Amino acid sequence: MSDLLVDAVAELYEADPDGFTERRAELAAAARDAGEPAAAKQITALRKPTRSAWVVNRLVRSDPDVRSRLEALAADLRAAAGSAEGARIRELTAARARLVDELTRTALRVSELPAPPAALREEVTATLDAAIADPEVAARLGTLVRAAHWAGFGLAPLTEGTPAPAPARKTKTPAPAEPETAREDRRREKIMEAERTLAQADQDVEAASAAERDLEEAVRHLEAELADARQRLAEARRQSYRAESRQQRAARQLSRLRE
Repeated sequence: MSDLLVDAVAELYEADPDGFTERRAELAAAARDAGEPAAAKQITALRKPTRSAWVVNRLVRSDPDVRSRLEALAADLRAAAGSAEGARIRELTAARARLVDELTRTALRVSELPAPPAALREEVTATLDAAIADPEVAARLGTLVRAAHWAGFGLAPLTEGTPAPAPARKTKTPAPAEPETAREDRRREKIMEAERTLAQADQDVEAASAAERDLEEAVRHLEAELADARQRLAEARRQSYRAESRQQRAARQLSRLRE
């Protein structure tokens, strides 16, 4: 791969996507001027990332350890799924949720997005989670063009891919029974997914409870401020009434003096 292409990829997928198209054109022109038309063509073909994809790309490019941490956890999860150790699966599922949450917060901070839209945060979280589950997503970290989502059970296999199934033949011969090992693999995958869902639910409950406590405290403060404001309002009304009474007495006295 041309050095100009490598440098262009690094710059374009780390910089804010708002300037992607203009900068891509400049880098492609520079490659053509440098006598590398093939690199210029490849640079022109680079696709602009969505903002959520850019957030993940920037995280990975700013911290080389992110990729290795995701890969290590994925390897541990696959090993645990193969052994069907329930306690280990639960432990790693909880660790997966913690790591994704930590990296999401770090990614948003690195991208200077302290208060992002909920949809963007969810896409960043889903992409990091998919990178653990799917090696193909993990391989694209740093050059993602859109958010990724993992909709399967457990983790994707580490194979390069499986051939497409042959067209079904019209026959009355019953399909062979699913092998016991395949059923057991699917069962382990479902258990792992259920454990992950449970761990995420535990985190959601904890976060919701914390938010509830914070809101209750805020309500107490507001109620105290409201009670104080009501007392001050009552006192202001009493003062206003006394002032009006004095005004009326003074007006009557002045009227008598003028008679």
